[in-house]
Amino acid sequence: MAITRQTNPRVSDAAKTARSPLYTPEERARRDGTVWTLVQGILAPVQFLVFLVSLGLVLRYLATGEGLAAATLSVVLKTVTLYTIMVTGCIWEKVVFGRYLFAPAFYWEDVFSMLVLALHTAYLYALWTGALDARGQMLLALAAYACYAINATQFLLKLRAARLDHARAQASATSPTGPAAAAEPAL
Repeated sequence: MAITRQTNPRVSDAAKTARSPLYTPEERARRDGTVWTLVQGILAPVQFLVFLVSLGLVLRYLATGEGLAAATLSVVLKTVTLYTIMVTGCIWEKVVFGRYLFAPAFYWEDVFSMLVLALHTAYLYALWTGALDARGQMLLALAAYACYAINATQFLLKLRAARLDHARAQASATSPTGPAAAAEPAL
């Protein structure tokens, strides 16, 4: 009679969906040791605050027809903050991963960032050339903002994944039976 081993289906599913950590230990050390991480940590919430204020001003203009100058100025300011965080983010990515853009860990976030940049730049083009009327410009700004919100969510999810990776690594390192035991769930 053959003996068959029962396997936990959740373990099999977990093994199938396992992914490598976001950062290697060397990348994490570079990330933690560079001033660009702090710069990104400051610029991200500043940009989000500018986004929220600008979104309110754009929606106010679209709803009432009032406040075009304030809405326009806010979109330009949002675009400047976007360019600033993108340039400093490229420097951060070079320091941490050795390339300015499209590091495997942030590939899709960078791809979507290009769309966000393109839409914000299209807004500036429409503003400076008059290619769109004021309402068209504000609608273009809303499209840019929708993409920005998706992109910001991507980055927040990566930040959460990095924190979970770090917590798992620490739990594994402090496990009394070693990393292998910490990685396998109890049956």
